[in-house]
Amino acid sequence: MRGSTLECAMSTRRRQPPRRAALAAAALIVLLTLWAIAGPAASPYSPNALDWQHLLAAPSLTDGHWLGTDPLGRDLYVRTLYGLRLSLLLGVLATGVSVLIGVLWGMVAGFAGGRVDAWMMRVVDILYSLPYLFIVLILATLFGRDSITLLLLAIGSVGWLTLARVVRARTLSLKRREFIEAARAAGLTPAAIMLRHILPNLAGTVVVYATLMVPQMITSESFLSFLGLGVQPPRASLGSLVSEGAHEMLAAPWMLLVPATVLVVLLLSFNLLGDALRDVLEPTAR
Repeated sequence: MRGSTLECAMSTRRRQPPRRAALAAAALIVLLTLWAIAGPAASPYSPNALDWQHLLAAPSLTDGHWLGTDPLGRDLYVRTLYGLRLSLLLGVLATGVSVLIGVLWGMVAGFAGGRVDAWMMRVVDILYSLPYLFIVLILATLFGRDSITLLLLAIGSVGWLTLARVVRARTLSLKRREFIEAARAAGLTPAAIMLRHILPNLAGTVVVYATLMVPQMITSESFLSFLGLGVQPPRASLGSLVSEGAHEMLAAPWMLLVPATVLVVLLLSFNLLGDALRDVLEPTAR
C-alpha cells in the first residue's frame, strides 16, 4: 500500500507542469519583444542604411556594428531586431486570424450537427488535402509577392484547420451537457448559447492552441521567406535574414548564426510556454 502511494506521488510529481520553464519562457518572450521594439534605438544605424566602408564586416564593438554587416554594409544588429519585430507581428496577427476562423467554424459545425456539420468538415478535409505551397503560389499570383496581406492569407488559410477540428469535438461534447439543455429550455437562441455557454468553456483549449500556433505561424513565415515567397526586400524578417545568411555562410557565418539563433530561441520559448499551458489548462490531455 505504501509502495503504491509512493509510486502515485512520484507519478504526480513527474506530471506537474514545468512552471519554472514556463515562467522562463514567458519572461524570454517578453524580453525579446521589448528588445525588438526598443533595441534599434541603441544603434546609430537604420535597417537599410548602407555603410560602404564596412562591407561584410565581422562583429565588432569599435565600429558600431556589434553583430557585423551584410554585403551591402547594412547593420545586422538593427536588421535582426526589425526582422524579429516583423516575424512576431505576422505570427501574432496570423494566429489571431486563424483562431477567429477556427473557433467560429468548429463551434458552429459542432453545435449545428447533421448535414451542416458534415458539409463544413468536408471543406476542412478539402483544404487539408491541398498542398500548402500550391495555395501560396495562387495567392502570390493574385496579390503579388510584396504584400503583407498575402502572407497573412497564405499562413492563415491552413492554420485554423486543426483548431476547427478540436473546437468541433469539444463543442459536440459540451452541447450534451445539462446546462446547455437548461439554456435551450430557457428559450435562448443558438447564437446566444454558443456565445454565453459554449465559448467560455472553450477558452482554455483556445488559449493553449493559440500559444502553440504562434511558433507555427512564425515557422511558416520563415519558410516562405526563405523560399523567396514571403517578406521581400528591403523589408526583413527572421526567415529572409536566414535565407540571406545561408548564401554567405562560408564568407560571413555571423549573417546566418545571428538571425538563426534568435529564431530558435523565439520558437523554443513559445513551444515551452504552450506545453506548460496545456498541462495547466488541459490536465486531461496528459
